[in-house]
Amino acid sequence: MDYAEQSRQAGRHLMPDLVRSFAIVGIALVNVGLIAYSVELSYFDGGFRSDMDRWAQFLVNAIFTSKSYTLFSFMFGVGFAYQMKSAERAGASFNARYFRRIIGLLILGFLHIVLAFQGDILVMYAMLGALLFFFRNAGVKALVITSLILIAIQILIMCFMAFGVQMGMQYAPEEMGLEAERMQEMADRSMQVFGNGTFVEAVMLRLTQWLTMIGFYIFMQGFGVMAAFLLGLAAVKSELIANPGAKLWKTFRRVLLPVGLAGSALAAYLFMSADEMMSAQTMWGMALLFAAAPFSSAGYLGLIAKWVEGPASGLKTFMARGGTATLTSYLMQSLLLSLIFNNYGLGLYAELGAAASIGIALAIALFTLVFSSLWRKKYAHGPLEALLRQWTYLGAR
Repeated sequence: MDYAEQSRQAGRHLMPDLVRSFAIVGIALVNVGLIAYSVELSYFDGGFRSDMDRWAQFLVNAIFTSKSYTLFSFMFGVGFAYQMKSAERAGASFNARYFRRIIGLLILGFLHIVLAFQGDILVMYAMLGALLFFFRNAGVKALVITSLILIAIQILIMCFMAFGVQMGMQYAPEEMGLEAERMQEMADRSMQVFGNGTFVEAVMLRLTQWLTMIGFYIFMQGFGVMAAFLLGLAAVKSELIANPGAKLWKTFRRVLLPVGLAGSALAAYLFMSADEMMSAQTMWGMALLFAAAPFSSAGYLGLIAKWVEGPASGLKTFMARGGTATLTSYLMQSLLLSLIFNNYGLGLYAELGAAASIGIALAIALFTLVFSSLWRKKYAHGPLEALLRQWTYLGAR
C-alpha cells in the first residue's frame, strides 16, 4: 500500500505530514547549539568565532527558533484529534489508547534524555498531553480563545524575565555577576564531561541537568506548547487542516508571516550582536522571538497550505512520507548529533563554530528525513512509530 492509499484509509491529509517534515529540520538546527555546546550558554561559550558563525545563528533564530517547536506542538494537537477519530471509526475506547500512548512517550522521552539530549520535548508533551485530554470535547471557539490567552501569558512571562534581567543589571550588578559566574561554572562542567568524560558520566550529567531545568522549561515553554496543542485540535475540528485552499491560510501567509519574520529578524539580530548570554539584550531578544513565533508559525502553515494546493510531485510525496515518521527522525537526529559531538563519539564538543555545527545538523536532519521516507516506502510505519503503536493498541486495531 503506497503513501497516498494509506493516508486515504487512515483519514489523513497531506498538509500535516509536510508541516512535520519542515518542523523536524528546524528542530535539528535549533537543538545542535545545545548539544555541541552547553545548555546554559550555547554558542556564547566559544561558538562565535567568525562573522559567519554569527550570521548562521542569525538565520536559525530568524527562521526556525521557537517556530519549529511551535509547528511540532501544533501537529501534536492535530495528531490527538486524528487519534480520537481513529478510535471512533474502530468503535474502540479512546481513553485507554491515549493514556497508553502518553506513557509510551514518557518512556521514550526518558530514554532520549539518558542517551542523547537533556533538552528533550517528549516528556513535556506527555505531561501536557495528559492535560489536553480534558479539552477533547471543547468547541473550536473555546479552543482558540484559550490558546490565545495562553500565548499572551507566555509572552508576558518572557517579557517579565527580560525586564527582571535588565533591572538586575542596573540595580544589582553584583548578584547578576554571580549568576553569570554560576552559569559559566555549569558550562565548564559540561565541557569537562561531554568534551572529555565517559558515556556514564555524560548520562549522569544529562539527567542532573534535566532534573534541574525541567521546571524552568515548562514555565518558559509550557503555555506556548499547550496553546499550540489546542490550535492543532481546533484546526481538525473546524476542518481547516483538510482545506488548504481556505481563506484563512491566505491571510496567514500574506499578513501574519511578514509580521512574524520581521519580529524574528529583529530578535535574531539582538542575539547576534550580543556579547554574552546573561544580558538584557539577549533576554529581550528571546522575549521577542517568543512573541513573533505564533505569527511566523501561522505564516509557515499558510505557505505549506499553498504548496499542498499545487500539483502533485515526487518531492512533495517524498517529504510528506518522511513527515509520517518524525518521532523516529527526532530521536535519531539527537542520537547522531550526540555521537558526533560527545567525547564517547567523535569528540567534537565545542570544537567547531556555530556555522559548522549548524551545517552538520542540517545534514543530519535531511539524512533522518530521507531515512524515514525510504523506510516508509517499504513499511507501514516508522520504526519507533510502530513500536509506540504496538504499545498504544496492545495488538488490537
